[in-house]
Amino acid sequence: MMRKLTFIVSFLLIIFNSFTCVKTKAKGSGSESDSSHPDNPLIVVDIKNEKQTIENFGASDCWTTKFIGKWTNTVKKNLIADYLFSMDTTARGNPKGIGLSLWRFNIGAGSFEQGPTCKIPDEFRREECFLNPNGMYDWTKQAGQQWFLNGAKQRGVNNFLAFSNSPPVQFTINGEAYGSGTSQFNLKPGSENDFADFLVNVVEHFNQEGFNMRYVSPVNEPQWNWGDKKISQEGSGATNAEIANFVKLLGPKLKAANSITRIALGEAAQWNFLYAEHDNRGKQLNDFFNPVSSNYIGNVPNVDNIFSAHSYFTSCPDDSLIKIRQDAFNTKNQVSPSLKLWQTEFGILGNICGKYNGYPKNTGIDYGLYVAKVIYDDLAIANVSAWQWWLAVDTYNYSDGLVYINDPAGGYDLNAMKTDGIVSDSKQLWCLGNYSRFVRPGMIRVEASLNTIADDTAAASSQMITAYKNPANNQLVMVIVNMETIGKEFSIDPSKLKLTNDQMAVYTTDATHNLGKSIVNSNSVIIPAKSVVTLVGNYK
Repeated sequence: MMRKLTFIVSFLLIIFNSFTCVKTKAKGSGSESDSSHPDNPLIVVDIKNEKQTIENFGASDCWTTKFIGKWTNTVKKNLIADYLFSMDTTARGNPKGIGLSLWRFNIGAGSFEQGPTCKIPDEFRREECFLNPNGMYDWTKQAGQQWFLNGAKQRGVNNFLAFSNSPPVQFTINGEAYGSGTSQFNLKPGSENDFADFLVNVVEHFNQEGFNMRYVSPVNEPQWNWGDKKISQEGSGATNAEIANFVKLLGPKLKAANSITRIALGEAAQWNFLYAEHDNRGKQLNDFFNPVSSNYIGNVPNVDNIFSAHSYFTSCPDDSLIKIRQDAFNTKNQVSPSLKLWQTEFGILGNICGKYNGYPKNTGIDYGLYVAKVIYDDLAIANVSAWQWWLAVDTYNYSDGLVYINDPAGGYDLNAMKTDGIVSDSKQLWCLGNYSRFVRPGMIRVEASLNTIADDTAAASSQMITAYKNPANNQLVMVIVNMETIGKEFSIDPSKLKLTNDQMAVYTTDATHNLGKSIVNSNSVIIPAKSVVTLVGNYK
């Protein structure tokens, strides 16, 4: 009898517990919700657990804007500028653009003026130089790029970075805008001061013109041996010692000019060069920011407390993508905890683990999702405070652009594209916009997770979430990336996050929407299949 009674009691308890679980799941974000139950998917945000402060999202003007910026068709040029910089919305509330908060301006080295004698075969990949061989400056140069510089400013961008791929050709060892195929910095002995003065004069010119040229980046991807077989664009290798010596020269010159411009050092070609050896061009965090290093630049005037890397070639497989960024962040914390990391160049290049490819051009949602995943890992694992894209405007049959140009016939005739073309967007553009449009400078990343996801490796193939707060107005932004082919429904866990009301604005990018706006209740947040979703609301 006792065994029978025990069985009946146990059975009734099972029924009661089952009813309770169903009730809790239906209530979603009710106070009795079980935040660890896999059948009750929750968005968990700890608003008090602060991470890095976001400084900017950006992209560069290389190389195509020198021609496109001089098109006579201002409607098309303004469409491109709106895509990149606009914070305006359509009548339905959908964003007109992705609201970049930084614009990278390439300081050319003069390969363009060399004309047919230049060994860089593609005219679109050469750049003009403000400094003429006679020592006089011509500020009418780079007119197309300057049109987009103004286009950014007119749309509210007040944060610019000037970067150099090569010293002006008159200052290089070989008289070219690319190196000799070695690690040597292509800068003539005795021309170090000339190159430093050139950079100071350029940034000060634009500062005086009303642009906030906050940063100058004097070297780019110095780990590659630009030249020899790699004559495709302006560029030069450089050892850590060469970079440090030049920065120690440039910094005091900026200070003497009372410049607001700070040196943004880095542009390492890959994340692992920050901590791993690479031909006297690796282990850069320790080399530049350890006070006992002979290449220490942490005390040089006008050097900002940041170091940047590029996310190329370190984005797959998923476990490698995660570990490389963990190692970079951990090394930074060991060498200089207060140092900020930036990601300053990314695009889809080459064959990426057999899943994505630079050629031929692919602008579909799968490629947009891949970009969103890399952004997530750079923000959540490497803890970058800035994230910047490579080619903002692309004229090639390649997947590394945001806005694309075809010739008037729909093809890839570069010569025809000098004066006109067809403008189109991409999912790379809009998926970046899920971050750049809403995560504004000064916002603070806070701890966020999904209770259905075990760890970062699992997140990389399913759902990823980051969250950001603006203490000035209590705005909260969450970005969720869903890599899966099925939609997911979550509710927001109220145990650590109190919203001012139950509704949030939602902006969705998927195969058929580009930041399409809707409104959701916090009890039912649906993340469509293969999508990037940004939720915007306010917290108490």
